[in-house]
Amino acid sequence: MRVVSLVPSLTEAIAVSLPGVLVGATDWCSHPADLDVTRVGGTKNPKLDPILALAPDLVIANEEENREPDLTALRGAGVEVLVTEVRDVPQAFRELARVLDACGTPSRPRWLDEAERAWSELPRPGRRRTAVVPVWRRPWMVLGRDTFAGDVLARLGVDHAYAAHAERYLRATVDELRSAEPDLVVLPDEPYRFTADDGPEAFAGLPCVLVSGRHLTWYGPSLGEAPRVLGAALRAAHR
Repeated sequence: MRVVSLVPSLTEAIAVSLPGVLVGATDWCSHPADLDVTRVGGTKNPKLDPILALAPDLVIANEEENREPDLTALRGAGVEVLVTEVRDVPQAFRELARVLDACGTPSRPRWLDEAERAWSELPRPGRRRTAVVPVWRRPWMVLGRDTFAGDVLARLGVDHAYAAHAERYLRATVDELRSAEPDLVVLPDEPYRFTADDGPEAFAGLPCVLVSGRHLTWYGPSLGEAPRVLGAALRAAHR
């Protein structure tokens, strides 16, 4: 089996579970750190000729990460493309199992069971808070309805202010975000790399929490430690 992954979190899941199966991945596939495969461009602009030159049996994609015209072109060239959809934590586990099965895993990996257990045994939050969750700046964009990251936060006791918005990701001004009167602002380090010096200054007077984007937005092996890592960061914002 020869697999090309166009989804960073799924790249990590495949590499950890099935060493040697991956032959190509995007430039943004940063985990595992020692991943040694052909790089095939970005998630939104993959290089089709290098992908085809790898003669993959399967290309792994995601309906949010990747563009349909690129996937259509791959199918047109005779390549099988598996497209995932991940809108919440339970769906992430179902799609991970489907991807790994399609890639030929002989049995369910231990990390997947441990990650699912970590989420299923998560205690009910004692207190719920509201947040705005920017994912980009210039222009400001925040989480809207029906997102994996939004479901992750909800399970940790944080309801984001635009969960019922018509759009899944929406543009908003800082004044609009502040007018939502959130309890806190959650700033991940990807896709936009918010830092202590880039992001919190726009929300003076509001508690801001910098979190790992990998633990907030990736569905892969990082799911196992995400409740602990994110939970600690969120609790620290109110000490």
